[in-house]
Amino acid sequence: MSEKVKAVVLLSGGLDSTTCMAVAQNAGEELYPISFNYHQRHSIELESAKKVAAHYAVSRHLIVETNMEAIGGSALTDESIEVPEGDVHREDIPVTYVPARNLIFLSYALGYAETLGAGKVYIGVNSVDYSGYPDCRPEFIEKFQAIADYATAATAVKGAKITIAAPLQNMSKAEIIRLAARLKAPLEHTHSCYRGGDTACGVCDSCKLRLQGFAAAGIKDPVSYENR
Repeated sequence: MSEKVKAVVLLSGGLDSTTCMAVAQNAGEELYPISFNYHQRHSIELESAKKVAAHYAVSRHLIVETNMEAIGGSALTDESIEVPEGDVHREDIPVTYVPARNLIFLSYALGYAETLGAGKVYIGVNSVDYSGYPDCRPEFIEKFQAIADYATAATAVKGAKITIAAPLQNMSKAEIIRLAARLKAPLEHTHSCYRGGDTACGVCDSCKLRLQGFAAAGIKDPVSYENR
């Protein structure tokens, strides 16, 4: 029997990253989730990440602390910037964009993958249902893959390949939810709200996109909301 491929999964505790965990598990890979306490307003998502990791009975769930609050520039890391009511038709970059977040997270995940001897890094970025985040675009993933091929001793010297996998990249939110349901991902443990309360607000960008996706998928969202 061949040895399982080790897969590092960026796990925020949200819908998309949890679906990525389910995709990796379904592929028969050994799961190594990595989450980040970056002093985000909605740090409650880390509790969801822990529940998702426990659901999949992973051998280790790495939580990295990195202070992006010190950089600021986002409603998710600067308490002086209000999280706005969501607009699913927005065309500008929202104030919930965290500068260079996915670049930083993927860099940590790449280093972790090298130490583990992992062959994949999963990230739940999506560019179909609008988020407005430049680091969710296919072009960003392609460029990071090119950097990853030269960034570590494993890839640049030893000839190993660490694939940056973005399986949800070209899926709508409804398609992601249907996939999660088919793979029996524990969506009841997920948290997507940007405002960080115990109960999802139902009105921020993330909540509105999530609710719209569940409605389009014809599936009931298992989490509670202050406003639906």
